[in-house]
Amino acid sequence: MGLFPFCMPYFPFLNKTFPRGIHPADNKSTATIPIRRLPFATQLTLPLNQHIGKQALPMVQPGQEVVRGQPIARADGFMSVPLHAPADGVVEAIEPRPTAQGTWMDSIVLRVFDASTQEYGWGEPQDMDGLTPEGIVRAVWDAGLVGLGGAAFPSHVKITPPKEGRVHTLVVNGCECEPYLTCDHRLMLELTDDLITGIGYALRALGAERAVIGVEDNKQDAVEAIRRKLPENGLIDVQAVRTKYPQGAEKMLIHSLLGLDVPTGKRASELGVVVNNVGTLAMMGRLLPQGHGLTERVVTVTGPGIARPGDYWVPLGTPMRHVLDWAGAPGVSAREIILGGPMMGQAVASLDVPVTKGVSGILVFDDRHIPSGQDRRVRPCIKCGECLRVCPMGLNPSMLGMLAAKAEYDAMGSTFHLGDCFECGSCTYVCPSNIPLVQQFRVAKAILRERAA
Repeated sequence: MGLFPFCMPYFPFLNKTFPRGIHPADNKSTATIPIRRLPFATQLTLPLNQHIGKQALPMVQPGQEVVRGQPIARADGFMSVPLHAPADGVVEAIEPRPTAQGTWMDSIVLRVFDASTQEYGWGEPQDMDGLTPEGIVRAVWDAGLVGLGGAAFPSHVKITPPKEGRVHTLVVNGCECEPYLTCDHRLMLELTDDLITGIGYALRALGAERAVIGVEDNKQDAVEAIRRKLPENGLIDVQAVRTKYPQGAEKMLIHSLLGLDVPTGKRASELGVVVNNVGTLAMMGRLLPQGHGLTERVVTVTGPGIARPGDYWVPLGTPMRHVLDWAGAPGVSAREIILGGPMMGQAVASLDVPVTKGVSGILVFDDRHIPSGQDRRVRPCIKCGECLRVCPMGLNPSMLGMLAAKAEYDAMGSTFHLGDCFECGSCTYVCPSNIPLVQQFRVAKAILRERAA
């Protein structure tokens, strides 16, 4: 204890953290591999709802030829975003197709021309310096940008100044605390200029005074790369925060960087703070000056079942099977694949589902890494308290789990604050009884939403 205060000036990130949380193994072996580009598949499937909100409305017809970057679906209201053609091709169909969630969704099916290149055939450069804040919001909307950290929340909504007050700080999330994922890490290293440019656009749109980039301290190379590019006016800063899961969650990162706690039932914007992901802002800086729409994203493709792991530029709509064949996982089954990170990601329902705007990672495991039999057997809760110790929101997951087992959903919501749970999976991770707590909470939330509707 006597040494700790002495260390603090030299390791300031030791204070940049939040209470509780867990420390899963990083498994970020792809962090040192430069981003590679995936070739086009012969057919791309583009769901019309790749974002939170109303699905987009088609602007094309079957048989119509399109060029890369051309708008093919328009936004249907403020909580909706447009869709752009990821490649030159012809529209084969507009029909329901399966998605990663197991549901079928209206989709535009595009047959890619053999001669299609990575060149954009649509869009003109625009003078970003001459745009008003409202003009920047419009440009982001037209580009079809959503939160690329996985939430897929419409970006133009995020950077629209809130009616309830003024935003003073833009918090930029570069933590990437999920194991295995490294797409944000590589973007911070390779698209640093675009990131700084995108942050500048978001600051102007929000009217915010400053931006603070939070990066976990296991990515010091990214911290230094950003620090070298920071503008001299001091409006943007970068800070290392302690490596811990879920450091990248909105409320956790705000606490770590600003020392502010977002109260239950409140939004961060009500405290004058807006949080955006580094990948989203980097693409904002990359696409907007050229007048281009979002047609591709960086995806981490890794795991024990992948022969050529790494981060790849993947055209939107690319079938999962094509990605896995290219990365060296032929013959893999859907049972072995997770979209996103292992903590908050979801199992794939089919290998024929497409990569969408919200897919940050494709993790492939083999039978040796998938628990079965006795390893997966659910046992009674032993009241060990581990889930209480790690819950970043300070909830009682054990009690919530027991209430879920008895279908006492109203009590979960009104008395034990189920709504504060953001399903990080920390409780499930540490549970020695293998109780699928976070899955129970998702079911309970869905039932409560249905009752409210």
